Amino acid sequence: MSTSKHLLTSVQVARFVAQGFVRLDGAVPQEINERAVATLDEGLPQVPYGTPLSEAFAPDVFVHELLALPVVAGAVESLVGSGPTVDHHAVHVRRPHEGHAQDLHADAIIDVRPDAFDIQLMYYPHEVTAAMGGTLSVPGSHLRRINETDIGRVQNLRGQTRLTCPAGTVVLLHHGIWHSGRRNDTAHRRHMYKLRLNPTVPQVRLWDTSDLHDPAVAAELSAGFPWYEQATARLETYNRILLWRALTGDDQFDVEHWVTRVTNRPTQRSRA
Repeated sequence: MSTSKHLLTSVQVARFVAQGFVRLDGAVPQEINERAVATLDEGLPQVPYGTPLSEAFAPDVFVHELLALPVVAGAVESLVGSGPTVDHHAVHVRRPHEGHAQDLHADAIIDVRPDAFDIQLMYYPHEVTAAMGGTLSVPGSHLRRINETDIGRVQNLRGQTRLTCPAGTVVLLHHGIWHSGRRNDTAHRRHMYKLRLNPTVPQVRLWDTSDLHDPAVAAELSAGFPWYEQATARLETYNRILLWRALTGDDQFDVEHWVTRVTNRPTQRSRA
């Protein structure tokens, strides 16, 4: 399925399945960024749970324009399909020299669907420098189930990323990724807008699948991360394969027979 839409490729979606996020640096024009900062300082009205995304924001609200950008719209459609609903949204502002950071956590992890997911869109309307804190996240953590702040006592993990980015950056995260907002050590306010979206269609082959059989797909799904334990890392690969099977509708897909050998249930005796 080749398409003129700005859909993600199979390799990009496989990277999302392995890492737990897609990053779109500088995707939003400066004019929208400037209006977004002013709006976020004022605050946004709540959107009731389950509101169709197409009805959630008035045309003159920056969120409407943000989501209409082809690169953002295409990435959202690739992950949750057309017509998602709003779970919730929130404005996060880190004050100058705030002096503390969030505990490492996952959001609403009572959701343990192994074959589907919500996405959390995080939008940064201005440049985020290292001193401004940024959002810390742990690549590859999203399929390891924890209960919200159960990991809050953990301060640092090898391979964690502390986001720095240009203005207008959008990051789309799997709902289960471990993350935290870091403290702001500058004299400037740091803004971030978060929007969680629920799919309303089966999350099967929603992206540009023209490269579905590219060897790079299996390579992405096999990626390791520095904080993984040697043995448990295999379970991460196993869980990614299960999710990829669900997303592609291909229950035969495997990487190095990890799932095949575990699910092998012969139903006939071999003839002597």
